[in-house]
Amino acid sequence: MSIRLGDIAPDFEQDSSEGRIRFHQWLGDSWGILFSHPADFTPVCTTELGLTAKLKDRFAERGVKVIALSVDPVQSHLEWIKDINETQNTIVGFPIIADHDRRVSELYDLIHPNANDTLTVRSLFIIDPNKKVRLIITYPASTGRNFDEILRVVDSLQLTDNHKVATPANWKDGDDVVIVPSLKDEDEIRQRFPAGYKAVRPYLRLTPQPNRRAG
Repeated sequence: MSIRLGDIAPDFEQDSSEGRIRFHQWLGDSWGILFSHPADFTPVCTTELGLTAKLKDRFAERGVKVIALSVDPVQSHLEWIKDINETQNTIVGFPIIADHDRRVSELYDLIHPNANDTLTVRSLFIIDPNKKVRLIITYPASTGRNFDEILRVVDSLQLTDNHKVATPANWKDGDDVVIVPSLKDEDEIRQRFPAGYKAVRPYLRLTPQPNRRAG
């Protein structure tokens, strides 16, 4: 099955390194990141999971829960977590799904036969509190993910969900944002953006970020 932006993230029940998980129930009202790995004890994935563990506080302050997936069984995950903790100098504090029967991989279209017909690709999904898929990124197995970009997208999604703005190219938290073209009423613009705005073009209006994150 193919998943597109705006789709409801498929629910599932599967074993993990932290016990049996029913995905939607586990997410609750939080944002979520589900990301897949080709296999346990692989070098790039080891660095990714270690970095994810180190970013625990940054995900938590954004209300984001993180869950990983690999096609190996639970016992393998538990042994791999020991390696991750030791080699990456961290503590993995999130579950890794044990998708030995490929059920979740099939739900999320994580096996791409032209890349590898047995291992999952390196895909990542950002899911909002309404269980809608808001971002899909798929990397080749040889390329590790950029977690600064993932945090940047979460910041953008949470900002644009609550304010009538969009984020321009290379935007990061604290930069100016774009007032959406559909907002025309000047009184409403003044109310929403008391710092004012700069109209580069009628359709390109820049304004200070209305909810700049503290720190």
